[in-house]
Amino acid sequence: MKFRPLHDRVVVKRVEEDTKTKGGIIIPDTAQEKPMQGEIIAVGPGGRDESGKLIPIDVKAGDIVLFGKWSGTEVKIDGTEYLIMKESDIMGVLEGKSASKKAA
Repeated sequence: MKFRPLHDRVVVKRVEEDTKTKGGIIIPDTAQEKPMQGEIIAVGPGGRDESGKLIPIDVKAGDIVLFGKWSGTEVKIDGTEYLIMKESDIMGVLEGKSASKKAA
């Protein structure tokens, strides 16, 4: 991807959730809600305070994060859907989860 967010914005790719319940019931696409967790793909350099000092972003590429249901702006880059949101829209990082562990 050739996209770099500016200031305190991040690019997030939604993590697909299970289409089955724990009891084995398959949830149809029309009944599923969009997931509220995703993987950080790219981060901006950070915001600036009143004096112009750069405030770095706390998340990094590969982090799995939780965000609000209506957070961010949906965009399509190279045929893949992403969310661009401010760092303040992120509620937290899921510790112990990363893109490399998710694939395992």
